[in-house]
Formats: sequence, structure tokens, C-alpha cells
Amino acid sequence: MAIIKIPSRSEVPEGDCWDLTSLYPNVEAWEADFKLLDSRIARYEEFRGKLGTSVAILKECLDFDRDIERLSERLGTYAFLKTAEDQANQASQALVARYQNLSVRTNQIASYFRPEILAIPAATMEQYLNAPKLSEYRLVLQRITRYRDHTLSDNEENLLAMQGEMAQTAGKAFRQLCDADLKFGMVENEKGQQIELSNATFTQLLISPAREVRKKAFEQYYEQFSAHENTLAATLAGSIHTDAYYAKARRYPSSLAAALFPDNVPQTVYDNLIAAVRSNLPAVHNYFDLRKKFMKLDEIHHYDTYVPLLSDLEQDRSWDEAVETVMESLKPLGQPYCSVLEKGLNGRWCDRYPNKGKQSGAFSCGSFDGDPYIMMNYKPQVLNDLFTLTHEAGHSMHSYLSAKNQPFQYYNYTIFVAEVASTFNEQLLTHHLLNTTNDPRFKAYLLNHEIDSIRATIVRQTMFAEFEKKTHEMAESGQPLTVETFKQVYRGLLNDYFGPNFCIDEALSLECFRIPHFYRGFYVYKYATGLSAAIALSRRVLGGSVQERDQYLNFLSSGCRQDPLDLLRGAGVDMSQPEPVDTALSYFSELVQQLDELLESI
Repeated sequence: MAIIKIPSRSEVPEGDCWDLTSLYPNVEAWEADFKLLDSRIARYEEFRGKLGTSVAILKECLDFDRDIERLSERLGTYAFLKTAEDQANQASQALVARYQNLSVRTNQIASYFRPEILAIPAATMEQYLNAPKLSEYRLVLQRITRYRDHTLSDNEENLLAMQGEMAQTAGKAFRQLCDADLKFGMVENEKGQQIELSNATFTQLLISPAREVRKKAFEQYYEQFSAHENTLAATLAGSIHTDAYYAKARRYPSSLAAALFPDNVPQTVYDNLIAAVRSNLPAVHNYFDLRKKFMKLDEIHHYDTYVPLLSDLEQDRSWDEAVETVMESLKPLGQPYCSVLEKGLNGRWCDRYPNKGKQSGAFSCGSFDGDPYIMMNYKPQVLNDLFTLTHEAGHSMHSYLSAKNQPFQYYNYTIFVAEVASTFNEQLLTHHLLNTTNDPRFKAYLLNHEIDSIRATIVRQTMFAEFEKKTHEMAESGQPLTVETFKQVYRGLLNDYFGPNFCIDEALSLECFRIPHFYRGFYVYKYATGLSAAIALSRRVLGGSVQERDQYLNFLSSGCRQDPLDLLRGAGVDMSQPEPVDTALSYFSELVQQLDELLESI
């Protein structure tokens, strides 16, 4: 019997690993810059008490702060990527720990910076904003002054800065437990192969055409979360209480308000999203009924929702074939965009395949000075990994274009718009695949995938967003956050979102303990708003002219030059209104109907 094991990092061919030399050629070079940063941060004290004395001094300090942040970003990005490739590597863990310690010390020394700027009289600040010497920092200063009501005294800011490393404990403990310490054992797949069950292979096993394999993987996976549910509840509660503490300390009305404030997004956007998805849940329930009928199931369970309905269609794309397909789909974005991305994907922007200790999932990690790296756990048999690749490529090209077209202080776009760039690429890939096949079964397969993508990105992430809202409100009102209260809230949402005809296993209530994004409060709703915007924008580009394409590319090149909602308006979609979400969910309903009709004819 064949046994498939995950290789150690040292066993992965060099060409399949990312090349981090655009950041640092080796750890020694990192150490040199680490010492440089450590030696330079004391200079912040030279500016203390002087920021409001003249335009020249304020500019000098802003230049210095920008250079420190740029060097710090480079150091932090390298340390993070080294840790992501092997969570169990103690040397890499040490780099991250040392960087975090230095970052906290930097924040402590510079903690006076914002309060002192906010203490500058309004009339003087108005003069500074109009000074030619400060023109490159005008938007920076305007954004700082927005925080006037939420910035504390010098001493209070220093105390909060000192807590920075401690505040990351819950998230770090969760990642170490889930990515390094939990052992899930082996599962035999439908081909008789022994597969090492992990965060990376769990999804692969859930798309197995053999129901007993999916059921076994699901139950065995969640056994570990059940065995550690008290620890996981404690880490999640710790993260939520941390959010609540910082929101209260900074005089925000709630954790949600604090999370939305940096993007200048009104809470109506968040609440409208939840309301819109809830009003369209009957279409989601109809889709589950369609699945149940086509799969000839007496009961439909969560482990029945990932396998393609036409699972006898083999999906096997090598890395090179995946890159070629992605590049064909992105041709509507023009040759300059495609040539840069193709070179990166065929080169060593990407860390391609799973290895022991590697962080689960996928991400893009762009920085101002380095390549926009992509971490994958690519599996040739998993169609979704093709979409993940183009998704992360969207992020990376967003980083690349923003870094090329904006100065450091304006290149780093917010997460709100980041999810537009990534899911836009997924929409182009779906369009390409649907238009290059004459096989009705494959077309049904792709429709099924598009439906599942919208369900996962808009519906599922909105359920997560509602969970975050409810649990943070519980913490803020003094209600206990325990294993049972977490599971009770999550079970109620599962009942609503999956509908009356869905069989919800008790173990699924533990899902709230395995979602990494819950350790970045109120992050997940941006997936849902992002895809809604991407659906609208992709149709503008595909059905438009060079003007629509250039408007979109300008959006990708704008970094954070404007607030997110304004950037999207410039690209052609207004996310302050409910229409984009309603349109996306109407599109979902149409796809379900098309799939139903197509399956009837096959």
C-alpha cells in the first residue's frame, strides 16, 4: 500500500521554494540591518517636543520615521517568511521573536509621535498642511488628525505600545497549536493511499469522491479540536478581549467601530452586508437541496459540501500548467501586467508545495523593497488551488504596481481593497475556463465551482463576520466567552446559514476554534465585500474598453492614495450602497438555476 508523506523543508527542491534574496541574501545581512535599526531608533528622542516648532523639523522627523518603517518592514517581512516556510524551525522563530521585541521598543520610543502631532494647534496644522515642503505628507497628516479623539496622552500611548508583544500571545499560541503541535494521524484515501492528515491536506480529503473518506477525515480532524477545545476557547476569548480592551482604551464605542475606523468605512457597510446575505439565504438553502438531490443523499452533511458534484472529472494540473492557465485568463489586463506576473510565477516568487511545519493555507506577502512573495500549498489534483494561485497573484500584482507607482508612505493598500484585486483575478479565470470548454460536464463543474466560491467568500465569510460581531458584543457587555457559549453562538449561525434541510454534526460547532482570521478582528467581512466589488469590476473590464481596463489598473497602482471606498468609486463601483452585494447574490441565484438545468440535461 502506497504511503504519501509530507516532505521536510530540506527535502523540497530549491526551484520549488521562494527566493528571498530580494529582501536579504542571507541571515547575516538581516542581522546587519537588525543592528542598524536597533542603533537608529534612539534618534526619535531628538524630535520629542519639537514637532510643532517648524515645518522643517516636522518634515525631518517624518522622513526619519518613514525610513525607520521601511527598514522595519523589510526586516519583519523576511523573518515572517522564514517562519512561514517551517513553523518548527527554532532559528526562524528566534528571528521573529527578536524582531517583535525590537518593533515593540521602537513603538515605545516613538509613542509620543502621534499625540505630539495632534497637540499642534489646528490653525498651525492648517498652515503645515498647505506648506510645499510637506506636500508629500499632506495625506499622512490628515489621516493622523482623524485620530484626535482616539489618541491618548504621551504616557498612556507609551503604556499601550509596551503591551504590543504581549497582545499577540493569543494568536501566536493558536498558530503554534494548530500548525505545529496538533497531530491528526493518517487517513486512507479512495485510492488506498495513506495520507497524512493536516491543515493542508484536510481540504484535499474533503473533495474525495468517496463519502467514507470525507467523513473519516472530517471526524478525525475535529477529534483534535474537541480534545483541545478548552485551550482553543481560551485563546480565542483572549484575542476578543484584547480587541475590546484596545477599543475601550482608545474611546471607540465598540471593537467593530475601532476596526472600521482606519478605512473610514461606515458601520452601515458591515450591517448591510449581513442583512443582504441573510435575505438571500433561501437561494443558498436551495443550492444545498440541489446538492443533496444530485448526490442522492438521505442527509447532507458539511463534509458533502466541498466535493465537486461531477467528481469523476479528473483534475490534475502541474504547476507549469496552472501558471499557463492563469496567464491566459489574465490577458484582458494587458501585456505589461501579464509579463511581470508570468516572470514571477515561473521564477521564484512562489513557495509552491507543502512541507512539514509549513504554515497552512496560502498568502501573498508584498513589501516595498522585496518581491511580492506567494506562499502556496499547491496540490495538482485540487481545482481550487488553481483559483488560489490566481487569487494570490492578484494580491502580489497589487503590491507590485502600488510599490512601483507610489512612495513608501502611500504604497501599502488596505485589506478592504486587497480582496478586490484577488477575487477579480478569480472572476477572470472562471470566465476563461467557461469560454474555452465545449464539454457540458466540465461547464457544470465550473458553474459548481463558481457557486461554491461565492458561497465560501460571500456567504460563509459573512457568517464568520456575524460570529465576530456577536462574540465581541458579548465580551463588551460582560457576558462570558467559554467553550459552551462559543459553540452555542456558532451553532445558531450554522442553523440559519445552512438551513432546515441540512444535517449539522455536533463537531461542526468546533469550527469556530480553527479559523485563523478570528485572531485579526473584523477582517473576514472584507472577503465578502471584496468579491462583490470584484464581480462588478470584472464585468466592466470584460465588457468594456481600454478605459475600463485602465481605470482598474489605476486602482491597482494607487496604493492608499485615497480611502478604500473612494478608490473603488474611481474604479467603477460604489460599495457604500447595497447594490453590489445584492447583485452578487442575484448572480449566485442565477448560477444555481443554470447548474440545476444543466445537470438535468447531462
